[in-house]
Amino acid sequence: MIYFDNSATTKPCDEVVRVINEDLTGDLWGNPGSLHKLGMKSSKAYDDALADCAKVLNCSAQELIFTSCGTESANTAIQGFFKANPRLGKTVISTRTEHKCTLETLAQLEKQGYEVRYVDVLRDGKPDLDKLRSMIDDTVALLCFTHVNNESGSVLPLEQIISLKKELCPSAAVYLDCVQSLGKLPIDLKYMGVDMASFSGHKIHGIKGVGLLYIKKGIRVSPMILGGGQQDGMRSGTQSLPLAASMAVAMTEADKERKAAYERVSEINAYLREQLSARGATINSPEDGLPFVLNVAFRNFQSETMLHCLEIYDIFISTVSACSSKSKKTSYVLEAMGIDRSVSSNSVRLSFSRYNTMEEAQAFVKAIDEIYELYEVKVR
Repeated sequence: MIYFDNSATTKPCDEVVRVINEDLTGDLWGNPGSLHKLGMKSSKAYDDALADCAKVLNCSAQELIFTSCGTESANTAIQGFFKANPRLGKTVISTRTEHKCTLETLAQLEKQGYEVRYVDVLRDGKPDLDKLRSMIDDTVALLCFTHVNNESGSVLPLEQIISLKKELCPSAAVYLDCVQSLGKLPIDLKYMGVDMASFSGHKIHGIKGVGLLYIKKGIRVSPMILGGGQQDGMRSGTQSLPLAASMAVAMTEADKERKAAYERVSEINAYLREQLSARGATINSPEDGLPFVLNVAFRNFQSETMLHCLEIYDIFISTVSACSSKSKKTSYVLEAMGIDRSVSSNSVRLSFSRYNTMEEAQAFVKAIDEIYELYEVKVR
């Protein structure tokens, strides 16, 4: 099997499976909120997991909240920020290439009377900084952006955006979706200039059901889940040590292998760009995009057709984002980038992880050749 759909989800690594099994079958299954010995032991392990995550991100453990996923983190950050800061204003700036969890949250805010200003993105998927400058004023309360786009691999020019924010609306906060950049790009929350950020475990060989929300010290956010006051009242509900520990291990392992993985995947990406372009494919991802994502359009093949042809070879890719693939045939991200619908409808996404190999990339190209040979026989 060749799995090139790692932006959708990743296979849990051995270390994650091990720590979950140990926590479930050992003596760490107690409720971290209980005052007896079992509870205290689980509570200590839970705090250790939080500290490990904070170490990877270079922030304080008190600035992190375990959530169920990136979507919950995004909803909490955006809605919770405005709920807690009604006097800061009701204007948001974002793009139309954000993940659905951000776009749907912003759409809900619009229905409630908030103003959302969407800055256009260029062909490389990055926001038009000239237009962004013209849209920022002192009424802006929040800027919402994605560090790495999950469909194109475009990397946000974060430093320039933070610079514009400081110059034109210093009181505004910045929320950053780091779901696709975690474990692939260096993330240093102490110096990045963002106020809130979201992360997800299952994109970095962790498991589904756990994510993180970073809220910088001094930033006020109202909780979405109320109850027993766990996690300093920011997310009530019984704390799950296996989920927390799995997130910490996944982040630590990904961070440990990040630089070497980036180099290997860059070679895979460059090879596929060259080989597929030589075969008439159109590369949609920008040259300076994150190498872990390669969006490509195959001539004469609708995206879904190519997906199922490759599936015969036990090669797994995706068409549009997994969060919208059941409802839309073409990518709203590619359309916003100005890519013609005739190209976007033929586009698929290959997304890699640190476990993919050059041999798999070569096998992928061989499968593409065979698929086209069969197609040409049919056409004749």
